[in-house]
This record gives sequence, structure tokens and C-alpha cells, in this order.
Amino acid sequence: MNVTREVIIDLLPVYLSGEASTDTRALVESFLKQDPELAQRIRSQWVENMTKAAPSSLPPELELKALHRTRGLLRAQKWLLGLSFFFSAMLLSNGFRIENGHITEFRFLMRAYPAAFSICATLATAFWISYFYFRHRLRTSAP
Repeated sequence: MNVTREVIIDLLPVYLSGEASTDTRALVESFLKQDPELAQRIRSQWVENMTKAAPSSLPPELELKALHRTRGLLRAQKWLLGLSFFFSAMLLSNGFRIENGHITEFRFLMRAYPAAFSICATLATAFWISYFYFRHRLRTSAP
């Protein structure tokens, strides 16, 4: 059977990940012994990739703690976004009265209830600021 270089290159991801069968491993290793140029290229790329993507050196407990912290921040960010939109929409709320099929009275929350409007504006601003703060914390790597 004549195995080409392209077939070996197709098998390399399975071979390098350690998921190849014993027959596949033997086939790839025997081909690499015959083709030292390809073997050298694979070794240099393997070393280069390993230095770039070094596995995490954190203990599993710390990784789990970081995962729970990130999940909590994402959950809080979703709630803050929802509340921000809700109170922003409340600022645009209005009331109107219809008599005989016509609108007879129309008023905005700001004009009819200035205290409620200022509370909604304050809450909307606070929730938007909090949302963007959480968003910033999730995008930076420092704790």
C-alpha cells in the first residue's frame, strides 16, 4: 500500500491528540522515519504550539471558583440590562384618555408625575452605569 504525504498530514491531528489507534500510530511513525523533513516540521510546529497555548497551571479549585464568579457576573449583567431597559422605557411612558373614539387627553409621565419620573430616571441611570461596569469587569482579565 502506497501512503502519500497528504494522507499522513490528514492523520496528524488524530495522531498528535493521542486519539489514533495503534495501527494508525504505527503507520504515521513509520512514514515520519522515512520523511525526516516532515518529521522536523511537525516537531517544530508542535513545540511552537505548545509554548503558545500552555495549559492552565491553576489548581482545579481555583478554576472552579473563577467559573462560578464569572457565571455570577454574567447573571448580574443580564439582570442589570433588563432593569436598565425597563426603567428607560418607563421614562417614555404616557397616559391618554379616549372619548367617542378620539384621544381627548394625552400626558407624559414627566409632566403628570415628576417625582415618579425622577425616580425612574435615577434608577435607569444607576442600572445603566452598573451594567457597563459589570461588562467592563467581564472583559478584563484582572480580578
